[in-house]
Amino acid sequence: MAGFFMQIGTMNNALSPSVCFRMLAMVSVCAGGLSWPLAGLTQDQRDPTPALLPTPTAWRVTSESWSLPGAEKMGVVGGNLLFEVNDNVKLGVGSYGAVRGERGGFITLGVTGEVQQRLSPFWLAHAGLFVGAGGGRGGSTLTGGGLMVRSDIGLTYETGRYGNVGFGVSHVTFPSGVIRSTQPYLMYEFPFHSLLNSGWSQTPAGGTSQPGALSSTAQEFSVVSRSYQIPSSVVQDDGQPQHRSMQLLGVEWLSYIDDRWFLKLESEGAMGGQSNGYMQILAGGGYRLPLTRSTALKLHAAAGPAGGGRVDTGGGLLLDAGIALQQNLTPRTAVELSVGEVRAPSRSFKASSVALKLNYRFGLPAVTSAAVPWETLGGFDAEPLRVRVVNQTYFKASPNWRNGDVDRSVSNLGVQLDYFVSPHLFLTGQGLGAYAGKAGAYMTGLVGLGGQWPVSERWFVEGEALAGAAGGGGLAVGGGLVGQVNAGVGYRLSKSLSVMTTVGRIEALRGDFKANVVGVSLAYQFTGYVQK
Repeated sequence: MAGFFMQIGTMNNALSPSVCFRMLAMVSVCAGGLSWPLAGLTQDQRDPTPALLPTPTAWRVTSESWSLPGAEKMGVVGGNLLFEVNDNVKLGVGSYGAVRGERGGFITLGVTGEVQQRLSPFWLAHAGLFVGAGGGRGGSTLTGGGLMVRSDIGLTYETGRYGNVGFGVSHVTFPSGVIRSTQPYLMYEFPFHSLLNSGWSQTPAGGTSQPGALSSTAQEFSVVSRSYQIPSSVVQDDGQPQHRSMQLLGVEWLSYIDDRWFLKLESEGAMGGQSNGYMQILAGGGYRLPLTRSTALKLHAAAGPAGGGRVDTGGGLLLDAGIALQQNLTPRTAVELSVGEVRAPSRSFKASSVALKLNYRFGLPAVTSAAVPWETLGGFDAEPLRVRVVNQTYFKASPNWRNGDVDRSVSNLGVQLDYFVSPHLFLTGQGLGAYAGKAGAYMTGLVGLGGQWPVSERWFVEGEALAGAAGGGGLAVGGGLVGQVNAGVGYRLSKSLSVMTTVGRIEALRGDFKANVVGVSLAYQFTGYVQK
């Protein structure tokens, strides 16, 4: 999921290597905004308004401690990306992960929303609701099927240039499990503005009259293939020897503060070794030092929740530091070799890390709350994006597809992000977690390609193929590498919304896991803007 959670990329119509990077970036971008299925658009469509109003957006981090049965405490960090629908309503996506206690690997993903009311020039009151799925160490004993509901009320103080701080009370429940917990929380929020437009529209005529009139902020998106080499002193969470290597697949997002300093967010899951179900979501920062016009060194440090797959991360906090050599391939693409070390400070897990990254660099509009005249967007491309809230149910297609309850289906909730490179072709990525079927802790993150074709003015059909990592919840996914195909029928409710039903198949490439998939989704289309 992660990754999965932002804005990115740009594309031409041909699938060159540069275009593929831009498509992958745009899928990572998308965590909000939305409009018409592309099949119903023409290239000369124009927005009638004279200017585009940026969308207030915020990254939010919360810290709280949940009470578990047996007087056990679990420290949890939450991360949310929220988009302001109007002055009183925000919607977005979020994740919660264990970082203290004994439940490393306890991670959930889902959708979130809140209502807010201004009390004074600096104080806001808010009430929120998160609905998600997942789990981790403890599996169905704690979380049942994996469905999580978190409600909260609180106060936010706006400090201005230093962001927002707040506090409140939250209540967390897993309806089919045993977790019921009410606790205080602390919050930090970094507000900014995103340039998004409801609908799949082009920059209006005259938009090329002032190219470069609107500045951009540098971004970098990477597809990451990582290998952990684990020393013999490391054991699993049950005390047994840890397998000596683990392979991970994921994505990384960098946002540059200036020419050299950057912030980063990455999400990766196990797809090789003997630790399927392991997942890490790390946030941090770093420094890029140019050596020549085409080569640079990068230093980074990050931390975040990690665990699962019997990996002994203790409370779940993982620390990561490393150095990388980056070599440009084209003005916008690069290859990067990274080495470093990770360790869980509360337990035995540590590893040497070697990663190969394929980078795509681009620029997003640098905007404030002020309206952006269309004529200043001449240096940017309009990019058609779509986000889907997805429910997928797995049905047994192999006798040994899971370790127990083999006749019980597994239902999953998550988010799917799409970037349309042409009227009929899109790149897609999805992150899902189990919420029903006694498979709490199962999660999957997949990327792939899809196609869409109109049947009538409102009806359309789609097909897609995806691959990636999956694990947890007792599903027999082997090392964690899985593939999935889907076919579906959709109906446009409006120019911004559509619904779709799908059928498909998911299988582990090295395991007994095979399942038939039935899905339903609600989709919202929108336009993002990326520097040409």
